[in-house]
Amino acid sequence: MKKITSLLVMFLMVAATAMARDRVSRDINSLPDAARQVINTHFKGKGVNHIKIDDKTFGGAEYDVVLNDGTEIDFDSKGNIKEIDCGKNPVPDALILKPIKDYVAKNFKGQKIVGMEVNRNNYEVQLSGGMELKFDRAGNFLRVDN
Repeated sequence: MKKITSLLVMFLMVAATAMARDRVSRDINSLPDAARQVINTHFKGKGVNHIKIDDKTFGGAEYDVVLNDGTEIDFDSKGNIKEIDCGKNPVPDALILKPIKDYVAKNFKGQKIVGMEVNRNNYEVQLSGGMELKFDRAGNFLRVDN
């Protein structure tokens, strides 16, 4: 009986490991509709270098997209943006809440938002000068993060 239990446990561990592997694709059609729309609308002409699809056991897949210019965009299973890193390029204005854009323009003249993380309760934005700012979900400034 011990051998059967041990074999069953080993089989389940191997199966779980095999299921947890990421898949890699270059096909934009492997993304949810909302994610495709973001790329086609705001990153037109950049092209997809690769997409890492992280199949979660529960909660659906997550998608890490790298564009040909080095921009990285992470999407949840529904195609909502989780994080954007545009390197030295600015994040497209249409993807940033107006209060956040206005705050940065007023208080950090000459700085561009080059990265953004969307969390359940807040936004974290990275400026071209390296500073990170935190805002609530309505776009109200909370603090400077280091």
